[in-house]
Amino acid sequence: MISLKQLKYALAVEQHLHFKKAAEACHVSQSALSTALNELEKQLGLQVFERDNKKVLVTPQGQEVLDRAKRIMTEVSDLEQLADSRRAPLSAPMRVGMIPTIGPYLLPDLLPSLSRQYPDFIINVVEEQSAPLVDMLRQGKLDAAILALPYPHEGLLAFEFWEEDFYWVAHADDIGAGQKEIASDELDQSHLMLLKEGHCLKDHALAACRFPEQTANHGFGATSLNTLVQMVKGKLGTTLVPEIALEPLLRESAQLKAIHLSEPGPHRRLAFLVRPNYPRVSEVQELMRVCREALDRTRE
Repeated sequence: MISLKQLKYALAVEQHLHFKKAAEACHVSQSALSTALNELEKQLGLQVFERDNKKVLVTPQGQEVLDRAKRIMTEVSDLEQLADSRRAPLSAPMRVGMIPTIGPYLLPDLLPSLSRQYPDFIINVVEEQSAPLVDMLRQGKLDAAILALPYPHEGLLAFEFWEEDFYWVAHADDIGAGQKEIASDELDQSHLMLLKEGHCLKDHALAACRFPEQTANHGFGATSLNTLVQMVKGKLGTTLVPEIALEPLLRESAQLKAIHLSEPGPHRRLAFLVRPNYPRVSEVQELMRVCREALDRTRE
């Protein structure tokens, strides 16, 4: 009989395309993993992987097996979560994905609130860009993911809990005294720096300004808002920062000023994404409430 362990091993090999790395990820010996997969292929009567000394390839029939294995493992994960849903709210651990332009700025306010209200709750945070988080969520590797919308999430439920605008951040020497608002047509596009491709924040910022994709990032690619702000401090250009990140990034920096972007908003919306059949949706909604309260306090 095919076992969940065999399916887990097969999916690990698909992810790493390397038997040794897959075995290490599964915390088993390479020989144990290979034996289990050989037995799986024997039971199925087909070859899932092509192997040689240099690479591992997935066969066409094997890909169909792996696609079904992902669905099975997702169902198993949801079944395990069903038991947790019978407990008191936020008493069982939860794996939550967060994108890099949300996690570092939400967690300092969220974690103390969770500790006070749900001292036994354990939140395991996975920080990644939007696309990998959506894939992990669909595969059952995450319980929920916090993303910024708009972002494609077909087949998943989205619970919005926060709206915010962008602020133009520039060196104090470049901003007129008393200026509180700036329109996109007032921005010098040749000096605008945004995160590199793959970060949805860049897409949201360009959409808010109605700028074409090739507007920003002339010859560089930053991977964090902190890097962008440091470059602004060095007078290398200007950037756009979401409200959630303003205070942490500009704290104690008299050299920098932030001006509200006066374009129709909200410029981005924060939301929890979950699978439609996920059994702990009510707990995700409770976690969402705590997030909203924590962020509301930052505006007081």
